Amino acid sequence: MRQHLLTSTAAMLLAFTGTAFAGMDEAKTFLDAEVGELSTLDRTAQEAEMQWFIDAAKPFAGMDIKVVSETIATHEYESKVLAPAFTAITGIKVTHDLIGEGDVVEKLQTQMQSGENIYDAYVNDSDLIGTHWRYQQARSLTKWMANEGKDVTNPGLDLADFIGTKFTTAPDGDLYQLPDQQFANLYWFRYDWFNDEKNKADFKAKYGYDLGVPVNWSAYEDIAEFFTGREIDGKKVFGHMDYGKKDPSLGWRFTDAWLSMAGNGDKGLPNGLPVDEWGVKVNEKSQPVGSCVARGGDTNGPASVYSIQKYLDWLKAYAPPEAQGMTFGESGPVPAQGNIAQQMFTYTAFTADFVKEGLPVVNADGTPKWRFAPSPHGVYWKDGMKLGYQDVGSWTLLKSTPEDRAKAAWLYAQFVSSKTVDVKKSQVGLTLIRESTIQHKSFTDRAPKLGGLIEFYRSPARVQWSPTGTNIPDYPKLAQLWWQAIGDASSGAKTAQEAMDSLCAEQEKVLGRLERSGIQGDIGPKLAEEHDLAYWNAQAVKAGNLAPQLKIENEKEKPITVNYDELVKSWQK
Repeated sequence: MRQHLLTSTAAMLLAFTGTAFAGMDEAKTFLDAEVGELSTLDRTAQEAEMQWFIDAAKPFAGMDIKVVSETIATHEYESKVLAPAFTAITGIKVTHDLIGEGDVVEKLQTQMQSGENIYDAYVNDSDLIGTHWRYQQARSLTKWMANEGKDVTNPGLDLADFIGTKFTTAPDGDLYQLPDQQFANLYWFRYDWFNDEKNKADFKAKYGYDLGVPVNWSAYEDIAEFFTGREIDGKKVFGHMDYGKKDPSLGWRFTDAWLSMAGNGDKGLPNGLPVDEWGVKVNEKSQPVGSCVARGGDTNGPASVYSIQKYLDWLKAYAPPEAQGMTFGESGPVPAQGNIAQQMFTYTAFTADFVKEGLPVVNADGTPKWRFAPSPHGVYWKDGMKLGYQDVGSWTLLKSTPEDRAKAAWLYAQFVSSKTVDVKKSQVGLTLIRESTIQHKSFTDRAPKLGGLIEFYRSPARVQWSPTGTNIPDYPKLAQLWWQAIGDASSGAKTAQEAMDSLCAEQEKVLGRLERSGIQGDIGPKLAEEHDLAYWNAQAVKAGNLAPQLKIENEKEKPITVNYDELVKSWQK
C-alpha cells in the first residue's frame, strides 16, 4: 500500500516536471498531497520555506544533477517522491540514484582519486568523517555555507536541530557532512516472553535474580542460555541471534561498535580518546599512532579479544544452527519470525519490517510483542564510554564537483532534510535526524507501535550511541580488513586472539603506507614505537585513560537486569 502511495504521488508530481513554470503552485500541490500536518512547520511557514527554495534555485533552473545514496526506505522515499517534487518546484532536474552501500563508497573513492565528477552529491556514512577531513577532498560545509554556498544555504536550515552533527564535525571544528538519515543498533527482546509469569518464575528459580533487560553481558548470557531450547507456544526457541558467514557484511557487524560494547578503547563521547572503539590510538594532533597493543592501541587487547570470543561462544551455543552460515541480510528477518528471545543489537532502520501486520511478533491491535532497549555492556566497559553504534548517512559535497552543480545539489540536500518535509520522511523511513521531529506529536501518537524507538530517541541514553569517529584516517581501506579477520575466527581457522592480532597488524600496514606517502600531511598517521601491554597500560593510567586495559581474570561478572517499564519511566523523569 505504501509503495502504491509513493508511486502515485510521484506520478502526480512528475506531471509538473515537464512544465516551464516551476514555482509555488507546484509547491502547494506537493504540500497538499504529501506533507499536510506532518511537519514541524505550519502551512504558512512551509510555504515560506518553499518560496525560499524557488527563489534560490532560479539561477540553476533546467540544470540536470545526479546524486546517490544507498538503498534503504528513507532514500527510496527521497528518490521516488521528494526528488520529483523538488524538480517540479525548483526546475532543477534531480536524478537520485539508489545503489548498494559498498557501491556508494566505491564511486566516492573513484571521484576522490580521479577528480572526475561522477555525482554532484553523495549520501555516505559519517563513518568517513576522518577520511574526509584528512584527505581534504570534501568541501568543509562550515566554510561553504559562509562563503561560496552562502546564497544557497537555507536560513531555516537550523543546524542546531540536527541530532547528528557531532558525528560529522572534524577535529578542526568544521562540519563536513549534513545528516540525512540516522539509526541506531539497539538491544531487541520479546517483551511478552520476559513478562510471562512462568518464564519469570523459572528464571528466578534457576539464576537467583529477576528476568529483565540485561545491563551487562553476563546477564545477556544467562538469558540466552535460559531461553535456548525452551518450548514456547509449542515450538523450541533460541536465546540469541547473530550471523557468521565470511562475507563483507561480517565486517559491519564489528566495526559498528561491537568492541565498544565490550569495553574496548577509552572513555569519551561520541568516541573514545585517545583510543577509539576500533582500537586505533591518536596523539594530541589527532594523528593515528597505532592499532596493536604494541603501539598503545587496543584492537588486539584483552577487551577486544573478549568481545570476539563472546560473539563466537554465543553464536555456537544459543543461536539457530543455520545462523553460522548466514550473512547480515539473511539473518535480519529471523527475529521477526517468532522464535528468538533476544538479540544483542538490531538496526532500528528495520523497525518498519518488525511491525508489519500479521507477523508472529505483532499483536492483533498492531502493537509489537517486542521492545528495543539500550544494549548491555561487557566486563571491560566503564561509565563514560560509548555503548553502541549509530549509522548517520550524510550529504557530502566533493571539491571536484563544479561550484554551480554543487550549489544545485546542496539545495536538494537541504530540501530533503528540511523542516517542511522531515516529519513525513521520518514517518516513512523511521531514521530520525531532527530533535523537532523526534518531539513531534505524530511520533508521540505512533510510539506505542514502534517498540521503544521513540522513547530511546527522546532519552538521555542516546548520546552513548555513535558512528565511527575521526581516529580512522581511511575508512574504506581499513573497514574491508575486518570481515576477513573476523571470518577466520568465525570459521575456526584462527582463535579470537590470532584473528585480532592479524587485524591490527593489517590495519597498521595501511597506517604505515599512509604515513610514508605523506598524502594526509601533518594530520596523517605517525606510528609509535613498540612496547608491551604493561608499558602502554601504565602510560594510559598515568594519563588518566583506560586503553589498553589489562586482562580481567574473571570475565563473568555479577549479572544485572532492569525492568523495562521502570527503565522507560526513569528516562521520562
